[in-house]
Amino acid sequence: MKRQADQIFYDGTPLPSLIDALIPPVFLVCMLLATAHVFDADAMGPNQVVLILSAAVASIIGKKNGILWEDIEKAMVRQIAISLQPVLILLVVGAMIGSWILGGTVPAIIYYGIDLLSPSYFYISASLVCAILSFSIGSSWSVAGTLGIGLMGIAMAMGLSLPISAGAVISGAYFGDKLSPLSDTTNLAAAVTGNDLFEHIQHMLWTTVPGFLIALCIFFFLGIENSSTIAVEEINNLQFAMAETFAIHPLVLMPFLLMVLLAAKKIPVLPALLCGTLVGALFAVLFQWDVVITLANDQTLTDRASIFKGLLHAMFFGYHSETGNASMDVLLSKGGMESMLPTIALMIAAMTFGGAMMGTGLLKRLLSATLQRIKKTGDLVLTTVGTCIGTNILVADQFLSIIIPGQMFADAYQDQKLKPVNLSRTLEDSATLTSALIPWNTCGAYMTATLGVSTFLYAPFAFFNFICPVIAVFYGYTNIAVPKIED
Repeated sequence: MKRQADQIFYDGTPLPSLIDALIPPVFLVCMLLATAHVFDADAMGPNQVVLILSAAVASIIGKKNGILWEDIEKAMVRQIAISLQPVLILLVVGAMIGSWILGGTVPAIIYYGIDLLSPSYFYISASLVCAILSFSIGSSWSVAGTLGIGLMGIAMAMGLSLPISAGAVISGAYFGDKLSPLSDTTNLAAAVTGNDLFEHIQHMLWTTVPGFLIALCIFFFLGIENSSTIAVEEINNLQFAMAETFAIHPLVLMPFLLMVLLAAKKIPVLPALLCGTLVGALFAVLFQWDVVITLANDQTLTDRASIFKGLLHAMFFGYHSETGNASMDVLLSKGGMESMLPTIALMIAAMTFGGAMMGTGLLKRLLSATLQRIKKTGDLVLTTVGTCIGTNILVADQFLSIIIPGQMFADAYQDQKLKPVNLSRTLEDSATLTSALIPWNTCGAYMTATLGVSTFLYAPFAFFNFICPVIAVFYGYTNIAVPKIED
């Protein structure tokens, strides 16, 4: 008699064995290491196959344990449904990048940014600006998809390290996302643990401020040691080529400013991005008429038909620069919905694997095993951090990595007589921040697709994102800033 999946998880029925639960993640890690070795930088497609194969391994184990395939499939579909909003956001971001390049917004950000930012202080400046903006609007994704694109273009124009630049952008973006009262993860962590929002934010300062200051110091020294190797003449030639191709003036920065305003007004991210895309297309028609017609490249069409074709081409296929200036052509040949399709496939494959792990009870078995050897506060914090990171890896979703461990560890923190703010802070230090360091997580996939740098390349330089979890564990073992219930 086959057992229903719901009976596996509830009503006191037994979970799968720990060996069963370990087989899919071990298989996944081994296969990912193998594809990274064989395919090197071209592992995006093979990684998707590996995730699907890992989901198949989890499903086979579930079938062995008597779980119906229909239940496993439903769990996969539910998990994929979670990724649909990020998928839509990615498609709109791709369209927005194409329209912003065509409308002159991205070229203007690069043009003016080269004048304003010194190569020696670029990394620390980029991180600070992203931190201020993300704290103001509460969204790391919006910052990376708008200001981050321009900063990466400036870094490329200056000949600076793109992985370090991406790490600086992500560190700053997640500083604000983690602390802002407007952030969805900040509100979610407080709600899951039953904390007052502002008490939660205040308690996070203990790890967030030192972590960010350390990151800024590292970016400062990296900037001093790695000044630009691009000649001034080459930078001037790049600016001249941009001014020759596009109408560069402050007015074309309005789509970016509109996005910041919409985010500050707490307009949901998807309609805000759609507005930014449409305004970018409007500015292309108003200020870059010749550029749009050139992109259409169809002599048989009237000017109006060419404008229509050029706009749709930029939003789906992206903008393609063919000016003869190599730096500019590399900088601006990007964007479009099509460029996001590999990332979307990766996210769906990751969610399929996460759904299989959840639907077969293997994820719950792994999580339950982590609670068995906790003896003191440091062990509990370390276990929480490890569980959040593991959930980010296995489920590939930032929000579930807050919700599942948040519910799972609530009683353990109470047993240790620790105030709930300790749990909410640890959830943010680990689940929120490490999500951007995992290639197939929705956050890691988004940052890679938006900033154009592989997660494996920028992760070592996203200092803030991995320093905070270390500080959290240090506090746990030293009992620094760990308030007790009796206090």
